Amino acid sequence: MLIILWFRHLPQKSMDLSEWIPFIQNNWYRKHYMKFVYLLQIIIFLIPHFFTTGFTSINLFLLILIAILVFIIHECIHILVINKKGDISLTFSGMFFWLNTNAILNKVRFWVFMSLPFIVLSVVPVILSFYVSGNIKLILLFVSWFNTLISSSDIINSFLVAIKPKNTNFCRGYYQIKQY
Repeated sequence: MLIILWFRHLPQKSMDLSEWIPFIQNNWYRKHYMKFVYLLQIIIFLIPHFFTTGFTSINLFLLILIAILVFIIHECIHILVINKKGDISLTFSGMFFWLNTNAILNKVRFWVFMSLPFIVLSVVPVILSFYVSGNIKLILLFVSWFNTLISSSDIINSFLVAIKPKNTNFCRGYYQIKQY
């Protein structure tokens, strides 16, 4: 039975750390990881200012509702990927929300877990924006921009997952290379 805990941590999973390696092995990078996320977020946040069209022609209340909806859909996509694989916890720290699971995921599933919300809510709306105009185009671009902003950590993690060996399993910030 799948358990989803809201704003509480999952019980700690017993892991033999002699078999599991920290996902981010470099101590300096692990310590400064969030600084890279913040830098990426600042860059993404500034992107609309480099284009002549902004989101100011759309009602602010509508933009807030769209942003909330994008966040909810983003998290639901994460949950769908790991559904029935393990328990899930949505927690937060400051203004950041974190989705944790005690599931052991193979490389492909973990990459999909990290990348699918970005692909569905950032890449697809940008592609669709080429085929529409006016406020619909601006709304699609806003959805893409806002989701990219909240996907900053996922984007970095997707690259880190991609460079791991094929036969890798992931769990709670650690990975393990399975020998066949």
